[in-house]
Amino acid sequence: MANVGNQLPTQAVSKPASGKHGNVLPLWGNEKTMNLNPMILTNVLSSPYFKVQLYELKTYHEVVDEIYFKVNHAEPWEKGSRKTAGQTGMCGGVRGVGTGGIVSTAYCLLYKLFTLKLTRKQLMGLITHSDSPYIRALGFMYIRYTQPPADLVDWYDGFLDDEEMPIVQQELDVKAGGGCVMTVGEMLRSFLTKLEWFSTLFPRIPVPVQKSIDVKMKARPRKVPVKETPEEEPEVEEPGKQGEQRGSRTPKQTPSPKKSPKRSRSRSHHREKERHGPSFDRELERERDRQKKERGGGGEGGARGQGETAVPQRRQKPRPEGT
Repeated sequence: MANVGNQLPTQAVSKPASGKHGNVLPLWGNEKTMNLNPMILTNVLSSPYFKVQLYELKTYHEVVDEIYFKVNHAEPWEKGSRKTAGQTGMCGGVRGVGTGGIVSTAYCLLYKLFTLKLTRKQLMGLITHSDSPYIRALGFMYIRYTQPPADLVDWYDGFLDDEEMPIVQQELDVKAGGGCVMTVGEMLRSFLTKLEWFSTLFPRIPVPVQKSIDVKMKARPRKVPVKETPEEEPEVEEPGKQGEQRGSRTPKQTPSPKKSPKRSRSRSHHREKERHGPSFDRELERERDRQKKERGGGGEGGARGQGETAVPQRRQKPRPEGT
């Protein structure tokens, strides 16, 4: 019998229908708790939202609509509802054993999906949904909690790069209150390589399976999605704007005019020289010719002037005749 919680020494796997995989999904681990953290499960089952509002939802499509309208993050607890200050060890941190809080709408709906016993077709409908990235996120979390670890890569393989979906459906803010935007591919890599998910733990993956997953992830580096945003618009920048960008802490990484292929500093320098160079050289030559002429013609005149001024200094002033 499987233990309640994240550590499952004896994992029970319910076998699907014989022959093809069919539409029945296998369940790995505890078939009652969905392998959720005991504190999270207790808060889900005692939540008025789960007991009253979600109890009235009977079909798969009603739950999907509820996810669309109510879920805005993927954390297990609502923002500011847990107080773990001063707690250490098993009573605080990621394990969530010491204190509870307000369990999130996302985890209430995740467990509601588990009570519906989703089929393979329904789960594929969640992870390929085009209306909201949070519908997809809960589908991928359902896989992480309930499917055999050896099958996780097969489930996530086609979505690690997630290039088929538009960029609006590739990104989601998984943190309560906002501030942790990631793509679906980044979230799936976190599911496969990390045990922690905010203030809880995923079910443990056996060591041989985890090593195999790590090797596959290293052999498949993450592709950065290219956003179609016009980054080449600020080609001609004013000096004042450049000063503002240099003074800011997080300047925008726009192509520098020095490195821009359409605007070369050396070419503009040569253009400036071609515009102003010839007229300046002509004026310089004229000035030199004028100075030479002044020096050549003014040398003799200067000597004469010096001679004429020198003679009156040597002569004595004549005395008047009446003396």
